[in-house]
Amino acid sequence: MNEDSPHDLDKRASGNLLDKIQEFEFIFVLHLMFKMLLLNELNKALQKKDQDIVNAMGLLNLLKRRLQTMRESSLESLMDEVYSFCGKHDVLILEMTEDYPRSKRKKPEVSYLRHFRVEVFYAVIDLQIQELNNRFDVVTSDLLLGMASLNPIDSFVNFRKRRIMKLAEYYKSEFGDNQLRDLSYQLDSFIVYARECDSKFLNLKRIKDLSMMMAQTKLDQNWSLVYLFVKLTLILPVATASM
Repeated sequence: MNEDSPHDLDKRASGNLLDKIQEFEFIFVLHLMFKMLLLNELNKALQKKDQDIVNAMGLLNLLKRRLQTMRESSLESLMDEVYSFCGKHDVLILEMTEDYPRSKRKKPEVSYLRHFRVEVFYAVIDLQIQELNNRFDVVTSDLLLGMASLNPIDSFVNFRKRRIMKLAEYYKSEFGDNQLRDLSYQLDSFIVYARECDSKFLNLKRIKDLSMMMAQTKLDQNWSLVYLFVKLTLILPVATASM
């Protein structure tokens, strides 16, 4: 477009873009975003049709730790990569101790190094960490882990009574103090029965399968609070779908 377009406006616009993408700052941001997008294990896990929530929450914690480590110790190596790239492609390398150009009406003058470190590198990583914390806050994590803890797959391999009780505490109208105490006892009995006393529970895959099996075998009457908890977890995916 810069060479062949018949329109002067297109030529100027394409010329400006060519100038921008051959500047040090553009290349720095390009390399930074490339590194950010490589941290995609959580992204892949959350897109699976049959998600392993426990593993996904583990990947969430891993991602936040990797971002924090990147923030603390990866700027120097990133700058080295950018310097090397610029050297190979004849891009002007900036003098980091010089002042970063900006309007006098804006923030006080800062060096190029501080600009890239604080206003770009730290800012991008901090924004990503904040977004993860907002989307997966403590309550949301408790909900997801509580749901996964009663998933019957692989003979209730993810069963964690503490997580189930934590989720039940959010339903104060259904689980008061007495109901929480009784739910705790019922969970102790139910998990032993499901794992060791009735083979029909060994091949279940999802929480909805568990709900149907409890109803078919009339165990919803024996362990009514466990069954109530199962029904509540079947409603939760609707409430968390947007997240």
